[in-house]
Amino acid sequence: MDKLTIEEKNQIKLERLQTTLNRAYKNVPFHRNRFIENHLLPEAVVSLDDIRRLPFMDRSHLGIHYPYGLFAVPLRDIVRIHTASGTGTNPSISGYTKADLMIWQKLVARSLEAAGVTSMDILQINLPPGLANWGRDYKDGAENIGASVIPNSPLSLHKTLMVLRDYKTTTLVTTLAFAEQLMDYMFASERNPNEFNLKRVVLVGEPVGSDQIKNLEERLHVDVWLNYGLSEIPGPAIAFECLHHCGMHINDDHIMPEIIDPITRESVPTGQKGELVLTTLSARAFPLIRFRTGDMARFLTHPCECGSSLITMEWLSERTDNMMIVSGIKISREQVILYLKDALGVNDPKCSLRKIRHGGTEIVSIDLVLDDSLFSDEIKNLEKLMINTSDTLAELVGVTVKITLTQKRD
Repeated sequence: MDKLTIEEKNQIKLERLQTTLNRAYKNVPFHRNRFIENHLLPEAVVSLDDIRRLPFMDRSHLGIHYPYGLFAVPLRDIVRIHTASGTGTNPSISGYTKADLMIWQKLVARSLEAAGVTSMDILQINLPPGLANWGRDYKDGAENIGASVIPNSPLSLHKTLMVLRDYKTTTLVTTLAFAEQLMDYMFASERNPNEFNLKRVVLVGEPVGSDQIKNLEERLHVDVWLNYGLSEIPGPAIAFECLHHCGMHINDDHIMPEIIDPITRESVPTGQKGELVLTTLSARAFPLIRFRTGDMARFLTHPCECGSSLITMEWLSERTDNMMIVSGIKISREQVILYLKDALGVNDPKCSLRKIRHGGTEIVSIDLVLDDSLFSDEIKNLEKLMINTSDTLAELVGVTVKITLTQKRD
């Protein structure tokens, strides 16, 4: 794509967009009805700017049409199904055809190559259970470029450090929470970073501040790269940093980005921050049209020194929704409350949610007020209820949940 002119590249993107819209209109009732409601047919989209005539999607639509209501191909063509926690009582489901997986493999490989990964590298993946699907994607992408891969598996900090050292890992793909706790454990164990072959760390799941990056780079003697992804779009490495760290290159030949004002829903001028909206251009199984991510970003106006023609963005820490990011996994507070209501059998559980560091990762800590609706004469029954509820929530949201009972405040 970098060898094409802007006009040639935009023509390819337009053709892919038109194909996506036609497939969605023909095969997905949800999309078809929205076209009809807006008095619009796919053939009326004759330029990339015409995307603004279409309505937005958000995470609630994925739960409403659970499980397969947004699939655009027959189930016999689906070769992989991913699940994310969603925002309501239903999880969100995304599917891939064989061709979809091949494209995502190439996009992940593109992001790793931009970070300097080659066939001579040994890449180790350490991601929490809620990002296990991404672990498979990074494994496939790394193998695509011939790198050796240590696949994602749940390991303790001690075991991870041992594998890093003994297997001579050069590249670690993980979350900020795990990278920082691994670094702290390394120093607490008096292990010198020079004992390791680690050259680079690829961080996924959440935006990371420059101070946090600098701390990791200086103490671990590595270079740090950021990758941006979404479980719904679906997958990691939608955008990535190159060797020049001039912003994040968006794979806009396969995913079309927009930045909108989250209040007015209108496009903002280039360089102004707003909510990132994404449209898939090549996804066959699960096309998403103008999907509101909730992530804040801004397009960068200066070209990158690497010469890539891909759009670049800055990923910002603010959000436009009420989602928590825990170990890189987006969790809906409203969804947790709904689960608590069902599990505890109470109408209005009094609680507060926060994330804390524990055992090499981040977990959700819930302070639950003990009132008459939860009171039990048998302490062991109450303890059992809390354990079962924590386990159920952890399974539903994809991260460990710890519930602590607190006294009611006057």
